[in-house]
Amino acid sequence: MILNVIRGRKFDEEFIVDADKSISHRCAIFSLLSEGENKIRNYLKAEDTLNSLEIAKKLGAEVEEKEGEITITAPQKIKEPDDVLYCGNSGTTIRIYMGLMASNEGFFVLTGDEYLRRRPMKRVIKPLNEIGANIDARDNGNLAPIAIRGNSKLKNFRYESPIASAQVKSALILAALHANKPSLYKEPFLSRDHTERMLKGMGAKINQRLTDKNECEIEIYPLENKLSPLNITVPNDPSSAFFFAVAAAITNSRAVIKNVTLNPTRIESYRVLERMGAGVEYILHEDQYEPIGDIIIKGNELKGIEVSKNIPWLIDELPALAMAMAVADGKSIVKNAKELRVKESDRIKAVVENLKKCGIEAKEYEDGFEIIGGEVKSAEINSFGDHRIAMSFAVLGLLAPMKIHKAESIYTSFPNFFKLFKKISEYRIVDAD
Repeated sequence: MILNVIRGRKFDEEFIVDADKSISHRCAIFSLLSEGENKIRNYLKAEDTLNSLEIAKKLGAEVEEKEGEITITAPQKIKEPDDVLYCGNSGTTIRIYMGLMASNEGFFVLTGDEYLRRRPMKRVIKPLNEIGANIDARDNGNLAPIAIRGNSKLKNFRYESPIASAQVKSALILAALHANKPSLYKEPFLSRDHTERMLKGMGAKINQRLTDKNECEIEIYPLENKLSPLNITVPNDPSSAFFFAVAAAITNSRAVIKNVTLNPTRIESYRVLERMGAGVEYILHEDQYEPIGDIIIKGNELKGIEVSKNIPWLIDELPALAMAMAVADGKSIVKNAKELRVKESDRIKAVVENLKKCGIEAKEYEDGFEIIGGEVKSAEINSFGDHRIAMSFAVLGLLAPMKIHKAESIYTSFPNFFKLFKKISEYRIVDAD
């Protein structure tokens, strides 16, 4: 599919984006640890999150939807499925489910689409195998499909992760809940903490602390009983909404982002946009499982910036931030973001190659990139089948026409994007690519 962005317009708009993807995935997966009926409102109905829900069904959960509320009732014991479990394009689904399945008796096979099957899985498989799991995969235990022979008698552990990754952390926490003794997980920096917040809200005993070096240590105690069921309204997704924040910032417009999580580990990209010169205001409405509220963004003249800290908190938004950097006054540098290379595409390469096509001076580094702000020119963009690259350059298309190839991936993660994008742009979609 080709997305032709023809022109943009200055705007003053409210944006109600889709429900948060990370929290929706976790609602489906964590429900399997509970006893009773989990009540979930505003669950994201995108391909990836629906795959997480479908896997829960195949593991024995009963799922019913009525008047916008999904009820998930977990089985007494997770069922061994009679087929391969399909995770679509979602690294969150495959990696977190690995931690759950590794600690439950049965045989499970996980796979995904052609892009997910290229993403590294050893970072989760290796530590799980070290505590008694039995997991194997393609490419010497690194690539999906992944075969798991579950073990309900995992050993406790003290594991120091070399990277700050919410997916690795979540998988190890789920395994630790079924270990024989308390476990300790350590990461070099606090990654997104939805898993800890939600599981603690369900009754799990999880203690989190930061060391003097700002490392994060998490103590996880084995479950004595099943967890309490969720009763949650999923907040909207600040990562999805960030495309419209950038759109406002680069077109001197105003955007009101409604009902998103204001979790500090999820809004770092807005903080960076604020440091670049955009006006940003946060309005808190409630704080139960997650802080929820509105964000108001006002466009202004942007200046170049260095981004090298808190990278795990904004790794997904860096492609969109690169669009703001492309029009900012001066030089911007992103460092310590090597993880971008193993996302749905090599996002460092994708950002730099496509910005050069747009007439913007950009340089690629092993762990990031450098961008000199300038005048954006019309271009043909290769999204590499990556939804965030496609949407980022669609936003840049507000300043100059863009022809974006392989844009069908947008439907996978953000089905409401095109409806919202129509508020601020004129575009056409061509089915054949």
